[in-house]
Amino acid sequence: MSESLVIIPTYNESENIEPMIFEVMALDEAFDLLIIDDGSPDGTAAKVQLLQKEFPDRLFLMERSEKKGLGTAYLAGFRWALERSYSFIFEMDCDFSHDPHDLPILLKACREGADVVIGSRYCKGVNVVNWPMGRVLLSYYASRYVRWVTGMPIDDTTAGFKCYRRKVLEAIRFDKIQFVGYAFQIEMKFKSWLLGFNVKEVPVIFTDRQKGQSKMSRSIIREAVFGVIQMKFRSLFDKRYQRKDAGGKEQ
Repeated sequence: MSESLVIIPTYNESENIEPMIFEVMALDEAFDLLIIDDGSPDGTAAKVQLLQKEFPDRLFLMERSEKKGLGTAYLAGFRWALERSYSFIFEMDCDFSHDPHDLPILLKACREGADVVIGSRYCKGVNVVNWPMGRVLLSYYASRYVRWVTGMPIDDTTAGFKCYRRKVLEAIRFDKIQFVGYAFQIEMKFKSWLLGFNVKEVPVIFTDRQKGQSKMSRSIIREAVFGVIQMKFRSLFDKRYQRKDAGGKEQ
């Protein structure tokens, strides 16, 4: 068992899952993989099962009967990881928008002292490939909006490529997480920051998927836009999540 676990939620990713698994397994640094499949009708889980014979000690599969949201998939994966001895737990998409070759870069930043490392599209300019300009602007200004509302000193507040130290996930109460869509990514960063953990961004290049279909929808965007205000408001009355410094003292 590696000290690092990469969690990848999937739904209808049969075109991407095999090459992604092989890319991760070929890295010089050892990363275990947990695929969480939400009942994909395209046979994604079956392809993972076949590859488990080739990587029996490093490739794991959690099958769920239906789509229950990105956030619930990651929370299930976090619980699975914490039941085992993993020190570093990653979130990553299956569609190659997140380059698996950047995993060692995120891990290095964690080993050097960060508690949460974000693979950031916006901390060094705008590093997005193959997105139409409208979507780039929407994503960029959404991150700026979230930063303004929450006060987090983070440029890519909506990023989904992350590495957590184990202690961060142990400190967050999963039963209090409100969001199940992409706003989940914002909420996890916000709570990590409020708890005083060292959150660091490292620049990565984000490339739009070449195969399969995007899961983005208007409801996901609405959750992110309006949910952020609710999340900030709730935090003002939750003593557990009063902003703390790196030593865990309230500011």
